[in-house]
Amino acid sequence: MKRRIWLPLLASLFLLAGCASVDIEDYAETTPHFDIAEYFSGTTRAWGMVQDYSGEVQRRFTVDIVGTYEDGTLTLDEAFLFDDGETDRRVWIFERTGPNEWLGTANDVDGNVDARQSGHAFNMRYPLVIDVGGRNIRFTMDDWMYLQPDGRVINRTAMRKFGLTLGEITLVFEKVETND
Repeated sequence: MKRRIWLPLLASLFLLAGCASVDIEDYAETTPHFDIAEYFSGTTRAWGMVQDYSGEVQRRFTVDIVGTYEDGTLTLDEAFLFDDGETDRRVWIFERTGPNEWLGTANDVDGNVDARQSGHAFNMRYPLVIDVGGRNIRFTMDDWMYLQPDGRVINRTAMRKFGLTLGEITLVFEKVETND
C-alpha cells in the first residue's frame, strides 16, 4: 500500500524538478557586473559548438562580432563560420528598456526577445527556426551568458521543443583588442 503512494509522489517530484528554472535575480549579488552594452561594444570573438540531446557534438563554429552602442541601442553584427565551411550572419538589435532589461530582435528570430541581466549573468528566451536535416524546426532558445573574472563570457543555450531539451549550444566569448 505504501509503495502505491510513494511511487507516484516521487515521479511527480522528479517531473516538477525538471520544470524548475533559475531566476536571473538569483545572480543579483554576484560579480563581476555584466552589462551587455559595455561588454559587446567593439569587437568580440566566440568559439562554440552545437550538441544534440545525447551530448554528441554536431557542429563547431567561430563567430566574429562587431558591437555598437548608441542612444540606448546595442547592435551586434555576428558573422558565423562553421567547421564545414558554411557561413551565416545574424544581426541583433537590443533596446534598453530599464537598467537591467532589454527588448531585442534579430533577423532570424521569430518575434521579440525579452532579456534581462543581473550580477554576472544575462538571460534571454526566444523562438528560433533552425534547419535540421532539411526540415525547419522552431525551437525555444533559453540563452544564459556568464561573465567570468578574466573577462571571458561563457554562454550556454538550451534548445527546447515541447518542453524537452533536444540540443545545447556552448560558446566562449573573448574581447578582441583593436589598434584604433
